[in-house]
Amino acid sequence: MTTVEQQSACPSKTPVMHPDEWHARVQLAACYRIFDMLGWTEMIYNHITLRVPESVSGGERQFLINPFGLHYSEVTASNLVKIDAQGRVLDRSPYPVNPAGFVVHAAIHEGLPGAHCVMHTHTTAGVAVACLEDGLQQTNFYSAQLHERVAYHDFEGITVHAQEGPRLIEHIGDKQAVILRNHGLLAWGHTLPQTFAVLWTLNRACEIQMATFAMGRARPVPEAVAIRCSRDALQFDPKHGAGQDVFDALVRRVDRIDASYKD
Repeated sequence: MTTVEQQSACPSKTPVMHPDEWHARVQLAACYRIFDMLGWTEMIYNHITLRVPESVSGGERQFLINPFGLHYSEVTASNLVKIDAQGRVLDRSPYPVNPAGFVVHAAIHEGLPGAHCVMHTHTTAGVAVACLEDGLQQTNFYSAQLHERVAYHDFEGITVHAQEGPRLIEHIGDKQAVILRNHGLLAWGHTLPQTFAVLWTLNRACEIQMATFAMGRARPVPEAVAIRCSRDALQFDPKHGAGQDVFDALVRRVDRIDASYKD
């Protein structure tokens, strides 16, 4: 079996491009297709953003984002848009960028040095839990792995105002799993697979909570147990792959369905 790294060699039909950028593009396009496969789409909205490697950008902050107007199932490595921290298009892309989408992502990429990747979703379970007064509760296997790992940011309306950024960064602190109250879920990470592992766990915790609360009162996980679960949850740890194996497995599933994301 090949991994997304092994699949990301720049094809001859692609314009001359640094191989590190092409690899990043293939990885990000694969992730958009994974979100589509999982049903984590919201029409043409929401975003996954990835920093362009410094070997390409020369240390300048540059990012890859989905072209606004395309469904996640239509995203490919070549049609991803390269932008700067202000959302200005850098690569002559014919596609626009949704300003309401990148404001939050830009604040996190700029405000958190370790935020190589940022993901945001409006899944039913994620938005439902974000609308609860008490948010995510310590009642299931997945929420226990996120004990003291979840940040909350209050809803301030549609995210088109840059002045919200400092408040968002202050509320996030060093927590990689974020619940945007009344809005949805967000995760950031040092790598794309790590970010995916965090978001998947957070979304799964919300799904289980929504199902549990529909049946009645939930049995809480004792705090001491939750502390151990959070400590023992190694899927976020770079020393244990930080989600790479899970991500590669899902890429293989996408490849069997439609490998056009590599175009």
